[in-house]
Amino acid sequence: MNKIILADSQTIFRAGTAKVLAMDEDLRIVAQCADVERMMHAIIAFPGAIVLFASSLHPDMGRLLMMLEAAGSRAIVIAENDESAGAYLRQGFRGVVFRNVTGTALVECVRRVARGNTWVPPQLAVADVPKDDMVGTRVRDRLTPKQVRIVALIVQGCKNREIAIRLKTTEQVIKNYLRLIYDKTGVSDRLELALFTVHHPVLAQMAAEMGSKLEAEELQVAQAAVAYAT
Repeated sequence: MNKIILADSQTIFRAGTAKVLAMDEDLRIVAQCADVERMMHAIIAFPGAIVLFASSLHPDMGRLLMMLEAAGSRAIVIAENDESAGAYLRQGFRGVVFRNVTGTALVECVRRVARGNTWVPPQLAVADVPKDDMVGTRVRDRLTPKQVRIVALIVQGCKNREIAIRLKTTEQVIKNYLRLIYDKTGVSDRLELALFTVHHPVLAQMAAEMGSKLEAEELQVAQAAVAYAT
């Protein structure tokens, strides 16, 4: 039985990854961590584990590698789709996967690293994604602007109540929108929706751009409120 420490600040992807790994009877998730400090504590508490962590946590790589060596553990980096895998492999990490990795490839990567081997992704420079994402394009074109906003917030891991607050509506309205979005994407729940989105480059880009737009709008509102108060 291989012990797995899973560290990722993105709740929805951490849950999706855990779901995929839990299907393999030889893999057991012993800790799920949302930040670097929890990950470091888990490495100490569970020596000999495979540490699957997101590069977006931005840990001190030197310190992390020293802790892994002391604990007899190995690490796999979950890189963002536009990152280079080669840099992480050269630092000494045993494997790299991208956020749009398939479930089958993820499990194979963990198995290979657990056996003491190294997992090298198909391309070292960037993730291997098709240039022509016809499915993603078709789904994107069917979504309304409001639905795109909801998808972007789902990808960020927001719950219905938080989405309703941020979009200034009610939870029931969000639930109604989600049913329509599920029909258009062919998924059955929010986790599948997030994974479907990240696995299609066109949709992943759409969600990222909308997420940035929402943050900019909220910042502008906050700044205006501060200016008004003063």
